[in-house]
Amino acid sequence: MTTDTTSKTRERPAAVILTPSAEERVAKLMREAPEGAIGVKLSTPRRGCSGLAYSVDYVNEADRFDERIETPGGLFFIDGASVLYLIGSTMDWQEDDFTAGFVFQNPNAKGACGCGESFTV
Repeated sequence: MTTDTTSKTRERPAAVILTPSAEERVAKLMREAPEGAIGVKLSTPRRGCSGLAYSVDYVNEADRFDERIETPGGLFFIDGASVLYLIGSTMDWQEDDFTAGFVFQNPNAKGACGCGESFTV
């Protein structure tokens, strides 16, 4: 009996989908990044009225548990402890006359505070 040892591994989909606008913003951030920054990282620290908030910061070194997404403008990381809260989310960059920022469509969020600063799962 022979066993086929050639297994096909399929690529795992990214935990978060970045829109073209978000990818462009990551590229701009990386062009203006402080020395030593290797990418931009999304995390969900505990804060705000609802418990979790979105935080995007520069990262100087990769953590082995972080999700890593290669974008045209640079590396984008997702904090390993935050991935479960973010699976299936879309991250967009939106600007208008009065505000600019990343906007998240998160199917895991069960609620959000009135000001939109934090969410709960």
